[in-house]
Amino acid sequence: MPDIIQLAIPFFLLLIVIEAVFDAIMRRDLYQLKDTSASIIMGIGNVIVNLLGKVVVFGILSFEYRYAFFKLNAASPWTWLALFFADDFTYYWYHRVSHQCRLFWASHVVHHSSQKYNLSTAVRQTWTGSFFGFIFYLWMPLVGFTPVMILTMQAISLLYQFWIHTEVIRTMGPLEFVFNTPSHHRVHHASNGRYLDRNHAGTLIIWDKLFGTFEHEDTADPPVYGLTKNINSYNPVRIAFHEWSDIIRDVRHAQDWREALSYIFRGPGWKPDRLRSAHSTSSIQSSSLN
Repeated sequence: MPDIIQLAIPFFLLLIVIEAVFDAIMRRDLYQLKDTSASIIMGIGNVIVNLLGKVVVFGILSFEYRYAFFKLNAASPWTWLALFFADDFTYYWYHRVSHQCRLFWASHVVHHSSQKYNLSTAVRQTWTGSFFGFIFYLWMPLVGFTPVMILTMQAISLLYQFWIHTEVIRTMGPLEFVFNTPSHHRVHHASNGRYLDRNHAGTLIIWDKLFGTFEHEDTADPPVYGLTKNINSYNPVRIAFHEWSDIIRDVRHAQDWREALSYIFRGPGWKPDRLRSAHSTSSIQSSSLN
């Protein structure tokens, strides 16, 4: 089947150029050459890796589909409508878990590593995520969605999410109530405390409102993009693997297997009590000296 994302690449690049030209004219400092170059390299790497990843995932989904409880009519628009909601709901939870479990965050952190927010940030994608994220979609072939339908809808969702990575569009009016928009997604990419782990939506913002993870963009508290602790590097290899490297380091220094597993499966930034206590003591001593 044709890869929709690969077909869209020329349009992605054209829109990035148009936004960059607009930025140069308006002097809004949305783009920075090294940052944009790193994002595009990450996007190219993602496409190359996914050539293998999608083959593996398609094989797994196809195997599952043989044991589907139902066989849905792929030609019916109602099946595609049901698939749209099923995919968007699944993406919400996959995305949310990617912020709450370090194993998944290690891949997803790539997308949040830029301190700029523009259309090139949309293509700053993981080189490892396709080998993990598919597990959230394993239920879908069992209820009758074909592997081709599932992968196609995933691609459509990614296409939608491209355009919301912009500061040029401030608000979408009434559409803000239902759809994920640039304003909602700017919140998601912000490192401000009130914005952390909010607005995990793919296409519909309703899931965040339903499950308590929605936060509106406040012009009095503009988003500060990037990570709470930025890596300050444009090296694609470091961008792709820095969190994996940190996980390996932490696991090697773990005192037991429970601590090792916690470093992998608990939230990003988790530390055992012994290290949190040591950090607190160090901070108090430093304050006393000052």
